[in-house]
Amino acid sequence: MAQIQTANGASSSQSSFSGKRSRSSILEIDTWMPSEIQAISPTLDRLMRLIEGLQCVPGAERDVELALVEALSNAVLHGNQKDPEKKVHLHCRCGPGKQISIVVTDQGKGFDFEKIAGNGLIPDPAAERGRSISLMKAYMDDVHFERGGSEVHMRKHARSSSQ
Repeated sequence: MAQIQTANGASSSQSSFSGKRSRSSILEIDTWMPSEIQAISPTLDRLMRLIEGLQCVPGAERDVELALVEALSNAVLHGNQKDPEKKVHLHCRCGPGKQISIVVTDQGKGFDFEKIAGNGLIPDPAAERGRSISLMKAYMDDVHFERGGSEVHMRKHARSSSQ
């Protein structure tokens, strides 16, 4: 089983999350995962169980899951280039307004978004590079990059009852 380091520095072979509740959010999760493809699925499964259990974004869980797969895969493959010495940081906050915000950070050197996007606005969905960015943008309400592209910020609001 993959090893994940929690925010308090403890590590566990059972891959646990560090979570806390505060007045400004329902739940905050702060965790690290190794730069290994096989670590993505167990990390994603545990996070999605928490998101679904707390009903952070009722009706939009599948969108969040699909965007997270892309973000975590990019961080491991492209950002950290599967370097076993590097980790992927995941910060998730479920807000009381029925929304979720997620930040995935890799320890790579980032990327030039305009070069990947071509026209600087959105990547070409038919292109080999940039497809996962298009998917993240399709599934989430807001997606933007910081730290030179090594950090992706995503936000999703719960679907209204009319959808």
